[in-house]
Amino acid sequence: MAILDTSPEERFDRVTRMARRLFGVPIALVSLVDENRQWFKSCFGLDVNETDRRISFCGHAILNQGTLLIEDTLKDERFADNPLVIGAPHIRFYAGQPLHTLSGQAIGTLCIIDREPRSFGQDDLSMLKDLAGMVEREFMAVQLAISDELTRISNRRGFLALSKYSLEICKRQSFPATLVFFDLDGFKHVNDSYGHAEGDRVLKEFADQMRESFRTSDLFARLGGDEFVALLTNVNADAIDVLIERFDTALQARFAALALPYSIGFSYGLLSYEPLKHSSIEDMLHAADSAMYANKRGKRGGL
Repeated sequence: MAILDTSPEERFDRVTRMARRLFGVPIALVSLVDENRQWFKSCFGLDVNETDRRISFCGHAILNQGTLLIEDTLKDERFADNPLVIGAPHIRFYAGQPLHTLSGQAIGTLCIIDREPRSFGQDDLSMLKDLAGMVEREFMAVQLAISDELTRISNRRGFLALSKYSLEICKRQSFPATLVFFDLDGFKHVNDSYGHAEGDRVLKEFADQMRESFRTSDLFARLGGDEFVALLTNVNADAIDVLIERFDTALQARFAALALPYSIGFSYGLLSYEPLKHSSIEDMLHAADSAMYANKRGKRGGL
């Protein structure tokens, strides 16, 4: 959602202020759990904006189906010797309600913290869940703004935002990156002969196969119409064609299993990221698009 390390926002701060006031606690957080850290999108009562995931309470909370409730940390063997308990901020009470994306993935918590042990009843739990629901709705609004409504993968706006972050990491770490621009073959025929509902089905099936074939570290999106794109990072250039071939094989098997009265293929263009040459992801998209159309023109009947 391109939300990590962004500035505070009133729509999230409003909820943490409300939580702190309703429960009478000194600390309330909207915490997002990254690979190695927990980062606070909204934070009241602490002077830091992130902590190590290994010692975080929220890293445990996102693995829970419901609220992680610890009424006295010194009586909980999981946390009694935690640095955040025996040292600042001296956590003695913690209640964290997991926050989920549209797809149901837990990404963080709305949590409240006290420096004294306390009891927490069912009404309190219900109220914390209601407040967490407010945060989730705001996250979902962010997610919908950068997601394609039909396929539920990133849209052009989302891809542009996320890819800039990803390419910056590749540049710093000297990782290779390859942009793959896809355009469906035969899609117009499906729309004209079988209707737009069937065309939408093709687009959703293609997006679903992208989810299954590409890694979670890869970025992929529907740019619009029947154009899709993927940014494959830290993959050797020699392996890209093999990955695309495997994707094509899986896609054909997917459509064959559906026993549809038409076939769908794709043309694609590849572009390797060169930091000194490519000043923006928009430039890369334009060049990869041109490579894709050269591929399509080279096919018999590709246009």
